[in-house]
Amino acid sequence: MPLHVLLSHLYVLLPVLDNDKHYWVSDDEVEKLLRHGAGWLATHPQRDVITRRYLKHQRSLFTEALARLNDESDPEPDEVAVAHAQDEAEVERTLSLNDQRMGTVLAALLASNAQTVLDLGCGEGRLLKLLLKERQITRVVGVDVSHRALEIATENLNLERLPPMVKEKIQLLHGSLMYRDARLAGFDAASVVEVIEHLDRPRLAAFERVVFEFARPFTVLITTPNSEYNVKWETLPAGKFRHKDHRFEWSRSQFEAWARGLAERFDYNVRFAPVGPEDAIIGSPTQMAVFSR
Repeated sequence: MPLHVLLSHLYVLLPVLDNDKHYWVSDDEVEKLLRHGAGWLATHPQRDVITRRYLKHQRSLFTEALARLNDESDPEPDEVAVAHAQDEAEVERTLSLNDQRMGTVLAALLASNAQTVLDLGCGEGRLLKLLLKERQITRVVGVDVSHRALEIATENLNLERLPPMVKEKIQLLHGSLMYRDARLAGFDAASVVEVIEHLDRPRLAAFERVVFEFARPFTVLITTPNSEYNVKWETLPAGKFRHKDHRFEWSRSQFEAWARGLAERFDYNVRFAPVGPEDAIIGSPTQMAVFSR
């Protein structure tokens, strides 16, 4: 194996084999464990023993680390999420909805006068590619839980071949939107495009705090499918979601009630905008909330 991989294993396993650490273990040890254990610890047959010993048997730290490792070991982010995104794109292809969605989000970000932008759940980098072309945007950070999606984004953006001045503007981060992350603080705006519908209720609640309580960008754009519009797709059976990884799909009234509740709790203003062709009765295929403070 490459030397850097071997060293990461040793960094974690030496204190585990010794079953002791000769210094105080605090919260930042969880981050060190996850960073050096990335790509192997989540699926290791002795994962629990390694995690417990590395964190000096501190129950609260062990519980937090295990929860995050469980997220990482779920095959969905890498193998399944990319395929699901392709499935959803196929459903929406006839309306070129993805292009319209990206254009609407980009216009709203530029209208907010944002210069630094987080794309949370950036996937394969479609929005990032558009943001890189805008002179107004001086810094772009894409975050995703899927290693594979980030690899595809790197290829789609041609990161290795970008001019130095453009390359300096962008950074891709592997991370979960379920946990407080200091790297997400201090941005003018954050986009969350077709992400929330993939979260079950406990994870959605955690996401709300991560974005609105801890990261607190000045502007937050969230898009999600409008379930009322699903009748427009003949290939979509009645009562079915646009693809199988969706945990829910909200009507316009449900989405607006949720967004207004967030705005009130976290001291934001919120307005709503349609995305895509709008029907007078059932609205648009995608709904967008624009939060500002």
